[in-house]
Amino acid sequence: MATTVETKGWTRNDMAARAAKELRDGYYVNLGIGIPTLVANNIPPGLTVTLQSENGMLGIGPFPYDDEVDPDLINAGKQTVSQLPQTSYFDSATSFGMIRGGHIDLAVLGGMEVSEDGDLANWMVPGKMIKGMGGAMDLVAGVKKIIVVMEHVSKNGAAKFIPECTLPLTGKNVVDMIITDLAVFQRPDHDSPFKLIELASGVTKEEVREKTTANYVD
Repeated sequence: MATTVETKGWTRNDMAARAAKELRDGYYVNLGIGIPTLVANNIPPGLTVTLQSENGMLGIGPFPYDDEVDPDLINAGKQTVSQLPQTSYFDSATSFGMIRGGHIDLAVLGGMEVSEDGDLANWMVPGKMIKGMGGAMDLVAGVKKIIVVMEHVSKNGAAKFIPECTLPLTGKNVVDMIITDLAVFQRPDHDSPFKLIELASGVTKEEVREKTTANYVD
């Protein structure tokens, strides 16, 4: 008789689905590169959310099937996307005007490190080649709420939710919520500490504590 092995923690899609639970009807949302792009396919039914991309697209649909791909329709991460009947297109200056003007309600971004004070590092690792900083710095400065979705530890097992960031910063004191494959942390304002509010399937508070060097409330 076959036995079922319970998988501990969340998959990348699970993390995106958890982030999608933070969406609200009428929100304008920007999704970062990597795991955040999966949020587009996890928007709850009946919820009206408008996705915005820095490269000049408002009203992004879900990822297309192979026979629906249009190479001219891409998001800021150069992934092919679909359009909707209400989709509009504009130049990059207008796009960043929306972001810097405070018109985007929520941004879901990836992260390399987040500090206990809400600092975010997600755009470069010194010594490694990068294509550019993208729009992350504008997003953390202009968007009303910032959610970071990332693996809880790096590939070498080092904590990513830490006392102070060691990588070049994207922004200081900007993160409102952290979603990892192990847990969810949130803070009510930027003067408060992060609080552990949810554990992933099969994960214990002790395991989260062992893999986190940042101070937080549990």
